Amino acid sequence: MTMPNTGMASGMLNAETIDRIIRLRGDGLPITSVYVDVVDKGGVVAKVSSMLHEVRPLAESEDLDRTARLSVRDDLDRIEHEIALGDWRNSAAVAFFSCSGREWFEWVGLPHRVADRVVVDTTPWVRPMLAVLDEYHRTLVVVTTRREARLWALYQDEIEEREQLRDPVTPELDDHRDEELDRRHFRRVVGTVHDLWRAEEFEVLVLGGVRAEIAQLVEMLPKKLEDRIAGEFRVDLDRATDASVREEANQVVERYERAQERRQVEETVEMHAAGGLAAVGLRDCLWAGATAAVDLLLVQEDVMTPGVVCDENHWLATEGTTCPLCGRKLRRTPDVLDELVESVINEAGSVEHVRADTPLRDHVVAAQLRFPLPPFA
Repeated sequence: MTMPNTGMASGMLNAETIDRIIRLRGDGLPITSVYVDVVDKGGVVAKVSSMLHEVRPLAESEDLDRTARLSVRDDLDRIEHEIALGDWRNSAAVAFFSCSGREWFEWVGLPHRVADRVVVDTTPWVRPMLAVLDEYHRTLVVVTTRREARLWALYQDEIEEREQLRDPVTPELDDHRDEELDRRHFRRVVGTVHDLWRAEEFEVLVLGGVRAEIAQLVEMLPKKLEDRIAGEFRVDLDRATDASVREEANQVVERYERAQERRQVEETVEMHAAGGLAAVGLRDCLWAGATAAVDLLLVQEDVMTPGVVCDENHWLATEGTTCPLCGRKLRRTPDVLDELVESVINEAGSVEHVRADTPLRDHVVAAQLRFPLPPFA
């Protein structure tokens, strides 16, 4: 086997990584996408070998021409080779993307567990990566007392302490003077948070400490920062460690994310019921994607739906043989939702993968629209 050129992305998962991969094309050759949960490090190599063994018959299938078969065969060999090297060991999961016939190969370490899966299609299968990225917000964690504060940056389970603020003045016994010192301290904390916000260092705030002291800090936050608060947790600042703060803050952000998902689904379903700019269910959402009408797409996580797509005008459906818009033959895809997600992203729409228990489990997809849907083709 000739190893293809390598475009390795073994660093942090981010929107730029996904944007680059989503635009990769095989130009007529299949692309192999493999996702592997690697939390159980000891069994990963054998598990991947078993996964790839199940799709190796495709590399011998007469449904593909000889060049495509050889490309898929080399994809599987390359992925098996790379998993044996073990460079992924610092990740919770890893995604591989390969098209050997076009001489490109890439892997991405993921900070969140995913379902094991192999997909061979004409485009990279990126939905699991998007779902993982949805889970993470650039977070500023502020733990404060009346005299001291510590600030951490948290993203994708990586935490780094950014600031330590201490009031250098010993408080006097006079209660009024004590209040002035408190206000000065909290103003300083708010000023530091605001500077980090203006520098676009975070998306959400998590506050830790004692309830009364958190309340004093919140009173001084401008509304634009107060609106960024994801939640609070109780902690003794003297005993706070990077690990304990990370664990508490991650739990706060996860609750925040689930609440956001429930709110977005509820708003969209209610909008649809009232006859507003919304679509619910596969048929209407696929049509909305084909007509570039989607502003926000909500997709149930870990659901795959086979379908068809027209590569000429992006018609999407669950079944069919010819495009009703142009008459061309439709291409079958193992996951039409992935095609829908890509279409929405290409049209500057937003995508949210939903893990929370909501009515979306019955509908699979829902969307908030930019304009009313034209008559169904």
